[in-house]
Amino acid sequence: MREDLSLLRERRFASLFAARTLSMLGLAFAPVALAFGVLDLPGADAGTLSLVVAAEAVPHVLGLLLGGVVADRYPRRLVMFTGECLSLVAWLGIGTMLLVGWAPIPLVCAFAVLTGLAGAVVWPVLSGIIPEVAPRDRLQPANALLAVGANAARVGGLIAAGAVVVAIGPGWALIAAAAIYACAAGFAWRIGTTPRPGREGGTSVLAELREGWVEFSSREWLWVVVAQFALLVLAWQGAHTVLGPVVAKAELGGAGAWSAILTGEAVGMLVGVLVAMRIRPRRPILVGVLLTSATSLPYLLLGLGAPLPVIVLGGFVMGLGMDAFTVLWQTTMQREVPPEALSRVASYDAFGSMVFGPVGVLLAGPAAVHLGAHTALLVCAGLIIASALLALLSREVRTLRAPEVATPVPEGSFAAPVDPAAP
Repeated sequence: MREDLSLLRERRFASLFAARTLSMLGLAFAPVALAFGVLDLPGADAGTLSLVVAAEAVPHVLGLLLGGVVADRYPRRLVMFTGECLSLVAWLGIGTMLLVGWAPIPLVCAFAVLTGLAGAVVWPVLSGIIPEVAPRDRLQPANALLAVGANAARVGGLIAAGAVVVAIGPGWALIAAAAIYACAAGFAWRIGTTPRPGREGGTSVLAELREGWVEFSSREWLWVVVAQFALLVLAWQGAHTVLGPVVAKAELGGAGAWSAILTGEAVGMLVGVLVAMRIRPRRPILVGVLLTSATSLPYLLLGLGAPLPVIVLGGFVMGLGMDAFTVLWQTTMQREVPPEALSRVASYDAFGSMVFGPVGVLLAGPAAVHLGAHTALLVCAGLIIASALLALLSREVRTLRAPEVATPVPEGSFAAPVDPAAP
């Protein structure tokens, strides 16, 4: 553990850690504040919230592939800085409108588009920048440390956001998120740049996308799990951003209850990455896919009308499973994919995983009206479980092995040099 924590003494990794942690702290304010800020607007309902969330989700998904090209082409520090600045402007705009009492839905949606573009920029760059600031043999602890910071921030942010929304309203929560994004942008700038091999002049965006597609499509384990997540995220987006808040507002006490569920999830994520720092499964993708089935638990419990403490526990289990999966997934991609194509492959990963997310958001509102929110949540939980079972049909998902971990050399003895390019 001391060796893992020593990464934080490296200036560039420490700057990335601070930027990522602050970014997640700001983001933790947003879902609670945005959901209940929109639902409190005159005449707003589940359909209104679906529209605003979709305005964020659609440009996020559509911009991911271009974001991957940008992150592989330009200094990743600069790309990350730009994304944090976009989030700063977006949440400051929405928060200000809520505070002054003038928040027309088209303008709220316009700022939500900016948050989606920010995510499309930042998501691909994160996968590519980690190998630039951490040694190859320490990628898993580096991913885990970043996740620990992000989830600790998520826990604190959700608790604080719930308190701020209840006490003084969602507008101030979004203003606070904007201020935190400003700090995140400052640390992102401090990461610095790593020289990368230049490309031949005249390489087009389409050519670079094709190169990324070849790397992505040639790995069955990768595209099968991405296909799994296309179904999982469709269900998760509808349940998490619309159906869950609707049930929480109607039956569980509102923003405080939903914040408690999200906090349980965030605590589970924190525990999940602590577990992931220590485990070294021989078949990381198999273990990861099994863990993703836990994502269904809180929505299953919400659909069944379970008591709030039980749902919070379900959120904890979901968070543990998903973030342990995330660390294993990111580490495997960083080991298996060439660094010069990593952000583009990550963008195909994110695009494929999230492509149906806006559909889930748009369907959630009508589903809550016509089926009832409880029935719709049960459908979402069933789809999440089915997606994991389908992914396990792939042989590569079940059998892909992690590299052998080198046996420590006793003090005073010598080890043969290891070729860093060797698999």
